[in-house]
Amino acid sequence: MAALPIPKYGLDKLYLFPHYQSREQYRLATGVEPPPFDESRPPQGWYDSSLAQSTRRTVIFENVLAMDEKGNPKRDANGRPYFEPLMMLRSEATSVNIPPKVAANEPGTRAPEVPVPVRALDPDEELIIDFGGVVYVRNKTLNTETPVNYSNQDRELLKAIARKLNVPLS
Repeated sequence: MAALPIPKYGLDKLYLFPHYQSREQYRLATGVEPPPFDESRPPQGWYDSSLAQSTRRTVIFENVLAMDEKGNPKRDANGRPYFEPLMMLRSEATSVNIPPKVAANEPGTRAPEVPVPVRALDPDEELIIDFGGVVYVRNKTLNTETPVNYSNQDRELLKAIARKLNVPLS
């Protein structure tokens, strides 16, 4: 799939499966009650229904966001996030494990979630970490840099704000 025609977009645009943020969202989307939350497993808001009839015990998803044990994106030698393979039991890949999230400190709300499998990046795409440590996909063919041109009116407004805040002007 080609890069989207926008400069920057969320990783969710690459997801291979729907991702459910809550038990209620899963219930509304699928029409069935999610399985009970299993505290022995990490939270997981997605599932691969195509594996239901498979006889394989384990499955490998080629691309998921590489994350450390705290759920933060890992970075390569250039400081960029990257994908890595994920191997898991078929029984876990075919079912969600969504914690109740009724209140703070519920069981499972502190553990990092199993990353959602994604498609491979297009040659015109790259992963970036933006403000707040959020991973985005950047379309390398679109220029996101816009020249900043301040008018005299803009400069006067900035000077007035600086004077109001007692910021010395040079």
